[in-house]
Amino acid sequence: MYYVYILQSESDDGLYIGFSSDLRRRLKEHHAGEAFATSYRGPWRLIYYEAYLNEADALGREKYLKSGAGRRFLKSQLKHHLTAHPIRPTR
Repeated sequence: MYYVYILQSESDDGLYIGFSSDLRRRLKEHHAGEAFATSYRGPWRLIYYEAYLNEADALGREKYLKSGAGRRFLKSQLKHHLTAHPIRPTR
């Protein structure tokens, strides 16, 4: 399986969108500060993920979620969570 996942920083409420073929291992790396892109903004909370059988499908979905339209989709999809835990304003 291939996973696209969304983490929310507990320190600054920002989002991180990632991809992995081993979600549990990758989450452990994020929590341990071993992932360069997220090491300085932890701790992290997994708030959303999707599973795919095909790697190319998952990578395409990750790319979409990182786009403006994808972020709008996430705000709509995660409306209740983001009401309780708003994301930080983008610069």
